[in-house]
Amino acid sequence: MGIPSLDSELGKYWPLLTPVQKESLLSVIKSFVAPAERISAEQYNKEIDEAVARVEAGEFYTQDDVDKMAKEW
Repeated sequence: MGIPSLDSELGKYWPLLTPVQKESLLSVIKSFVAPAERISAEQYNKEIDEAVARVEAGEFYTQDDVDKMAKEW
């Protein structure tokens, strides 16, 4: 008996996963296979400007904030 192929190995474990786990793995697989959507330079710059505006408005977490949140997990 030979080494099982990767496809059959995946097929063996797939039924054991929950629907949420399957959805998560499918998203990862698609990210490897599907080409990334490209956005225009204008859209990119708009998103950067929006992010900068959020930071300037104080809508961000400091490292200390994140550390405190992580301790509550």
